[in-house]
Amino acid sequence: MVRVSLSDLSRLPVERLARLLMDRASEDPMLLGRLHETIVAENAAPAVRPARSSQRETTIVGTSPAIRHVTEMIRRFVRTDEPVLITGESGTGKELAARAIHETSGRRDGPFVAVNCAAIPANLVASELFGYEKGAFTGANARTKGQIEHANGGTLFLDEIGDMPLSLQSKILRFLEQGEVQRIGGNDNLKVDVRVVAATNADLETRVKQNLFREDLFYRLAIFPIKLPPLRERLGDIEKLAESFMARFCPGVTLSQAAVAALMRHEWPGNVRELRNVIERASILAGSEREIMPRHILI
Repeated sequence: MVRVSLSDLSRLPVERLARLLMDRASEDPMLLGRLHETIVAENAAPAVRPARSSQRETTIVGTSPAIRHVTEMIRRFVRTDEPVLITGESGTGKELAARAIHETSGRRDGPFVAVNCAAIPANLVASELFGYEKGAFTGANARTKGQIEHANGGTLFLDEIGDMPLSLQSKILRFLEQGEVQRIGGNDNLKVDVRVVAATNADLETRVKQNLFREDLFYRLAIFPIKLPPLRERLGDIEKLAESFMARFCPGVTLSQAAVAALMRHEWPGNVRELRNVIERASILAGSEREIMPRHILI
């Protein structure tokens, strides 16, 4: 009988591994019984589990001075429930930093609710955040909680807050100052216990001068600011970042030093997000070669 190690199994595609397991179970009644017990136990588990981030999603990779400063700021800011404002170019990992703040804080067992303010039509942002009562507007067929209520006991991440409609900013300010929300069409003020982490790639101070963002809301959000560095200012982290993505996309594949040199020469306008895409594409192009070479790096 040929013995297969766990490391060998971990490299197999999920579909092939499942097929091998079912083929083996069809010949082994004991293994088949254990699989059945596992499936039954999984189906009996609660349908809704607390929103938790995996370690991979909350680990900030890198040892450069710029990223060490970010991780130090995160360690300091988890001791309070005051808002945090994360700024930085697109693709620098603002949501990752927000999740790290949540997961290392006393709210880690509560929900982490992310809302992209730029992705929601302006006329729907208020109902998405604050919820609404039945009959508040056409189509409001039932009372609906907003994302702020869903985040009760945890963290609300307001991504791209610089794109939030000016008309809604006063309501966000009131929520931050009083810890209350009022559903659209409702009269009751509902107490909520939510910490807000906001992020933007816009220059909010400039938007304040342009009367596109409330000055009082800016200062309320920016009590604890964190600025994420672009990848071009932390080139020493590229190899570690690339290896972390390879561990996710292609375990067992190595990165040649020539490929590292090619990565270091790029300016990375898309930052860490661009690097992730480049490594994912390179791992596919490398195929069975088990080593990423410069010819696999398409940038």
